[in-house]
Amino acid sequence: MNRRIAATAALASMALFLTACSGGTSSSEGGETASGGDGEAMGGTITMSAWNVASTPEFQSLVDGFNATNPDYTVEIVEYDTNEYDTQMVADLAAGTAPDVVTQKNQAYFSTYADGGQLMDVSDVAAELTPSQALDSFTVDGTTLAVPYRQDAWVLFYNKDLFAAAGVEEPDGTWTWDDYEQAAADLTAGLEDQGGAFGTYQHGWNAAVQGFANAQVDGADPLSGDFEFYKPYYERALRMQEAGSQETFGNISTNQLHYTSEFGTQKAASTIMGSWYVASLIAQQASGDADEFEWGIAPAPQLDESTVYPDGTPRTFGNPTGLAINPAIDEAKVDTAKAFLAWAASAEGAKAVASIGITPAVVTDEVVETFFAAEGAPQDELSKWTFSNEAITPEHPTSSLTPAMWTVLGDMHSAIMAETESIDDAIAAAEERAANEVLSN
Repeated sequence: MNRRIAATAALASMALFLTACSGGTSSSEGGETASGGDGEAMGGTITMSAWNVASTPEFQSLVDGFNATNPDYTVEIVEYDTNEYDTQMVADLAAGTAPDVVTQKNQAYFSTYADGGQLMDVSDVAAELTPSQALDSFTVDGTTLAVPYRQDAWVLFYNKDLFAAAGVEEPDGTWTWDDYEQAAADLTAGLEDQGGAFGTYQHGWNAAVQGFANAQVDGADPLSGDFEFYKPYYERALRMQEAGSQETFGNISTNQLHYTSEFGTQKAASTIMGSWYVASLIAQQASGDADEFEWGIAPAPQLDESTVYPDGTPRTFGNPTGLAINPAIDEAKVDTAKAFLAWAASAEGAKAVASIGITPAVVTDEVVETFFAAEGAPQDELSKWTFSNEAITPEHPTSSLTPAMWTVLGDMHSAIMAETESIDDAIAAAEERAANEVLSN
């Protein structure tokens, strides 16, 4: 039985909106609009925002799947710069030039759209979905402004070949952070005479430390301004860095290292990263950008044994990715846009993205089978169990405080990991900034 805490869309949602959109319709000349049974024009073509389309195949997968299932309607992709996505999107929404469907790329900035009244109420679409934390992330004061089609979660990636070469037992789903720290040290030592490799790779993002504290420490609240609960997680990260079990934050920053090259070219035997890396790793091994080696995924290390495999539900974190509707959309196209949202958030939409190694918001046995049927995906039972059994805390709380607070927490992270300040001093400075710059406004 799948226990992953994510949205499960009823197939009825698709039927509901397709019935609303397609009753008595026929394609118009040119395919741009359709005529509804009540004689009013309904838009057959809508636009959807996206980024990095060439290397982010989920968008085309969703569009192709919907267009094939609903031949009277068409979704066209409008590509934005990945680094300036939210800045450009907010500006286009204000100018009235944004696409009909607005993809929510960065959960940290969702409140910017919501507070600005830049997203349409899609509570009617959400009403057909199973309540979930992913759906809650797009709900403000009881109004749902987007629906999730994707739900990432951070997991442990490991190189089976390097574990065997180092004589270290593979993860079995029961690892706590103490087990992880010991394994990283054993791997580093065991691989020293075989060309050398770090036991693990911790990327430079503050989420790589803070996200797990937020998800695993009872009562943790990154918006509270009280950051003492992060201390044990940073103590461990610094110990591992100083022991040589992982690359230093300084080298990562100075040399602009990336998890795809460090793990993909076997410079590290493991890495804890978001589940989006599954699709990237499969593609990179197929193209030759990553080495050929056998790999798997396991639950991220846990705070204690109460949440480990097989009886517990591992705690991790990750953001959903959602689809919203531009409130300035042509009224004739609203039903088409809602039909697309309903389909993308359904089990059929989930299979469309799962087939290319992207973790969807809907997880059913059939979706799991589709995900692991992708060529190059791991086939072991622990990888499949991990995919289906996680309690996922949103990386970014839905709040207008989030963008400013994440700036404070990012600066705290850099100061600690670069060892320019002690953990205690960095936390104290961050708490003072949070009080003065964020919570007092």
